[in-house]
Amino acid sequence: MFGRGGRGDLARFFAHGDLRLVILHLIAEKPRHGYEIIKAIEERVGGAYSPSPGTVYPTLTLLEELGHVTVTPGEGTKRLHAITPEGQAVLDGNRPTLEAILARMAEAEAARGDGPPPSLVRAREGLKLALQMRLARGPLDADQAAAITAALEAATAAVERA
Repeated sequence: MFGRGGRGDLARFFAHGDLRLVILHLIAEKPRHGYEIIKAIEERVGGAYSPSPGTVYPTLTLLEELGHVTVTPGEGTKRLHAITPEGQAVLDGNRPTLEAILARMAEAEAARGDGPPPSLVRAREGLKLALQMRLARGPLDADQAAAITAALEAATAAVERA
């Protein structure tokens, strides 16, 4: 039903404006940082889709410019987003649409079944991609090969102990 990752999944989950409503809904639940929003969406669709920072952060900026959220500085470069009365009014005015979006997201999460949690899938795919990208940059010298091998063996041992 739903694929893993990729921009094509955005069209399956979110029509124009839907992601904005989901982000606003998540902020209405509790003030959040951008990274928390990305992870919350990913979790709520069972890992079938993870919005990119290049999608979420501009949407947060737009919501701020529209007066739907306020932003306060957090730790380091993090910015905490909270809903405004205007933002809540937008959610209230779009409740049927939002409920339909949330239902689709819950359906995607249920479709995951007993598969691995999204965070584990993301970590596994991240490791594979990092290794592929490093190997694509060119040959490894003996020290580089030994370092990568040691890291992979340590990860393997940690997984076996878990």
